[in-house]
Amino acid sequence: MKRLYCFLGFLLLAARLPLDAAKRFHEVLSSARTSGFMREHSRLNGWSSDDNEWNEHLYPVWKRGDPRWEDSWRGGHVKAILTSDSPALVGSNITFVVTLVLPRCQKEDDTGNTVHEKNCRNGTGPPLDPCVHNGTAWAEDSDWGNGTDQSYHVFPDGRPFPHHHGRRGCNLIYVFHTLGQYYQKLGRCSASVSVNTANMTLGPQLMEVAVYRRKGRTYIPVAKVKDTYVVTDRIPVSVTMSQKNDRNASDETFLRDIPIVFDVFIHDPSHFLNESAINYKWNFGDNTGLFVSTNHILNHTYVLNGTFSLNLTVQALVPGPCPSPTPRPPKPTRSLSPTADSPPQWAGTPGEHCRIEREGHFTARLTIVDGILEVSIIETTEVVMPVPQPGDSLMDFVVTCQGTPTEVCTIVADPTCQVAQNTVCSPADVDDTCLLTVRRAFTGSGTYCLNLTLGDDASLALTSTLVSVPGRSPGPSISVANGALISAGCLAVIVTVIALLVYKKHKEYKPIENSTGIKGNGLNIFLEQAKVKFFPGSQERDPLLKNQPGIL
Repeated sequence: MKRLYCFLGFLLLAARLPLDAAKRFHEVLSSARTSGFMREHSRLNGWSSDDNEWNEHLYPVWKRGDPRWEDSWRGGHVKAILTSDSPALVGSNITFVVTLVLPRCQKEDDTGNTVHEKNCRNGTGPPLDPCVHNGTAWAEDSDWGNGTDQSYHVFPDGRPFPHHHGRRGCNLIYVFHTLGQYYQKLGRCSASVSVNTANMTLGPQLMEVAVYRRKGRTYIPVAKVKDTYVVTDRIPVSVTMSQKNDRNASDETFLRDIPIVFDVFIHDPSHFLNESAINYKWNFGDNTGLFVSTNHILNHTYVLNGTFSLNLTVQALVPGPCPSPTPRPPKPTRSLSPTADSPPQWAGTPGEHCRIEREGHFTARLTIVDGILEVSIIETTEVVMPVPQPGDSLMDFVVTCQGTPTEVCTIVADPTCQVAQNTVCSPADVDDTCLLTVRRAFTGSGTYCLNLTLGDDASLALTSTLVSVPGRSPGPSISVANGALISAGCLAVIVTVIALLVYKKHKEYKPIENSTGIKGNGLNIFLEQAKVKFFPGSQERDPLLKNQPGIL
C-alpha cells in the first residue's frame, strides 16, 4: 500500500512539472514582483493578472546580452521609446505611447510595411531590398480565416488575435505591464494604450513594454522598454508669469509698478476636470489679502521693492468613490445622562460616485526691483552739417524715459518693421531726468521703421516710430566740379561779349571778301565766329550797308 501511495505521488508530481516549469508574465516582463495587496487594490479594467502563463514556445524570452538580439531586425537594431502624459490626477486617464526607432534608411509606409527609403544607401554596399518586413502579408496569410491552422495567431497568453479590418498592417505585438497586470495589443511601429487611474496606487509606478514581431510561425522579441509614471491626488499645477518691460521672466525678478500677468496651467490631458468648478486662491505675500477667482489668468502689481512669497491654491470638485460611512459622536444632552448613540450620518453608499474636493498648490519667491517703466521718442530732427558731407544721412532722436537705463539699442528696418537692416547698441549715460539724444545714420532717403530700446539689468523698454529721411545734396567734390564748370562757362560768355563790343567800336568795318588776302590771327577768327553766333543779323549780309561803319 505504501508503494502505491508513492507511485501515485510520483504521477502527481510528474503531472505538475510542466505547470511549474511554464513561465509567468511577471517572470518575463518584470524583475520585481508586485505585492498581492497592490494587485488586489489596483485592478485595471481590461487588464489581466501577470500570474498567467507565458507561451514561451511561440514567444521566446531572451535575456539582455543574448547574441540573438543582433539579428532580431533586418538591417540593424530597433530602439523603443516609451512616453506618457504623467503625472495623472487619480481618477483621470493616463496614456502611454511606444514608438519604435528604426535603423537608418528604414521607414514604415502607409500600409504598415517596413521599407527602405529611396535614394538612401546604408554604407557602400549594393542597393538595399525595398522591403524590410512585410506587414500586409501577415494579414493576407492563406492560413488566416480558412480554418486550416490558426494556432500561431495568438498572443503570449494564448488568446487569439482580433479578426477585423483594422488589423491589416499591424505586424507587431505589444505587451504592456504594470501593477502586476498586463495588456496585449497589435500595432505598427507605434502603439498606445490609455488606462483609468481610479484604482491605481498613488505615487510613482513602473510601466514596462515588450515588443515582438512575427518570424515564420513564431515571434521574436525586437525591443523592451520601461518608464516611470506618477499617479497623484494633487492637481498638477504650473504658473507662467509675464510682465511688460521685464527682461527675463524665468529669473522670477519683476518690476515695481507694472502689472504682472499670472497664467495658471492645469495638467489635465484627459480633460478629467472639464466639468468641474475650479477656484483659484491667490496670496501674493505683500499684505494685499486673499484673492479668489474662477479665471485662470490674474494680474497683480507690486508697489514696493523686496522679496515676496507667492502662494496659489487650486480647488476642484471631481467625481470619485464615496467614502465608507462613519458614525458621528452623539450630541450632548442637557442632563448629561448616558443615552443611546445617535444613528450614523452616511456620506454616501459604498460603490456610488460622489464629488471629492481635490487641490493643487503652487509657490514661488518673487523679487521686485526698480526698472525702466516707460520710453518715448519726443522729437526727430535731421542733422544739418555746415559743409555738405557725402555718405549716410544723420538723424537725431530725442528720447525721454522713466527709469535709469544703462544701454540704448536701435534696430533700423523696412517700413513694415519686418526686415531688419542694421542694429546698433551703445552705453546710455543719463541723469535722473532720463532725457537723452540718440544719433543714427541712414543709408539713403526714404521711410524707415526704427525700434529703440532702453535697458538695464532687469528691464527692457521698447518704442517704435516711422522715420522719413530726406534726400542729401551731392558730395563736395561733385559740387565743386560742377561749380567750376558753370563759372568757367559764364566767364567765357562774358569775355566774348565784351570782346565783340570793343571790336565793333574800334575796328573799321571790312567786308569779308576783301580780307581774303590778309592773314588774320587766331583772335580775329575766334571773334568773327563768336559774332556770327551771337549776332546772326549782322550788317555784313545787307548789300545796302556795304563799306559803311557798324552800329552797336
